[in-house]
Amino acid sequence: MSSSKLKVAIVGLGFGKEFIPIYQRHPGTEMAAICQRSPDKLNEVGDQFGVAARYTDFQQLIADPNIDAVHINSPIHLHAPQTIAALRAGKHVACTVPAATTVEECAAIVAAAKASGRNYMMMETAIYTREFLFIREMVDAGALGRIQFMRGCHQQEMAGWPGYWEGLPPMHYATHAVSPCLALVRGEADCVSCFGSGRIAAGLEAKYGSPYAVESALFHVRGQPVAFEVTRSLFETARQYIESFDVYGDKLAFEWAQIEGEDPVIHSGEKPARVTVPDYARLLPEPIQRFTTKGVYDGEHAHLSFIQGGGHGGSHPHLVHEFVSSIVEGRPSFPNVYQSVNWTCAGICAHESAMQGGAMLRLPVFE
Repeated sequence: MSSSKLKVAIVGLGFGKEFIPIYQRHPGTEMAAICQRSPDKLNEVGDQFGVAARYTDFQQLIADPNIDAVHINSPIHLHAPQTIAALRAGKHVACTVPAATTVEECAAIVAAAKASGRNYMMMETAIYTREFLFIREMVDAGALGRIQFMRGCHQQEMAGWPGYWEGLPPMHYATHAVSPCLALVRGEADCVSCFGSGRIAAGLEAKYGSPYAVESALFHVRGQPVAFEVTRSLFETARQYIESFDVYGDKLAFEWAQIEGEDPVIHSGEKPARVTVPDYARLLPEPIQRFTTKGVYDGEHAHLSFIQGGGHGGSHPHLVHEFVSSIVEGRPSFPNVYQSVNWTCAGICAHESAMQGGAMLRLPVFE
């Protein structure tokens, strides 16, 4: 690194803006630069947060020797190309989900990370929510016993989002539902069979050639006697926003609340009980603990993903701290590059299975 503090640049200032004050307050980082194609937006955010180095050109940003790491929050189709370019430029990379849109892009990310020796971390909010951290503690302590089955669900109405979302295959944005299941067993998906259900409007279908309103998949965990189910919808399916996981052990089971704002349920045998999930700010450096319960935006200007996701379960400062800590400590992040692309490929291959009428497909092995 170029100094005692990791110098970070943020690319994309919609959702990405949420992370600026976290990096500014993290004791191990300096918010070195921001990048946005629109000069007006770039300067508005730069002035708001006092960031002097500003770029409208991504290539110029990654050529800046003063920058150690980039955090990418650009549109989905740019994730892989920008990640690969930044790794090749010698930068550590954090990237919002999904890592890529094709299996070939996933392979290229792995190759670029290996060649550069830099860290790559997909910034998956679902594995740093307070609910996930709570259940991971229970799993690690053996409280759930032997894990028998898991379920992930992410249903969200994307009407009104930027145009590149329109008609996106549901499983191409499945990491929020896939990742908690795999992270709890510290595993990777091995194979998948997925079915599509229902239909979306012809105008939506035309963009990506994906007709399904809902895609539901069954995955097997590589090398473990465990399977899990994932359901995903993006358009024209009536359901309050839900981004959830359930896990069933032989001693205890955990089920996400059905309605936002309710407490989840722990089942002991056939006896259910509501449980209050604590916050996990205590795991973080004190200067960024406040961000598990408070965002950057006020109620009027909150980013839509932050509103619908209920603040992403307090995950944002945990993600930043893990990314920074992994670099400073010279270790792979969690998720590392191999987990990141496996969790992304899980959805890509699931959609391909759905388009093949539920055919069983094996995921590529990158490691």
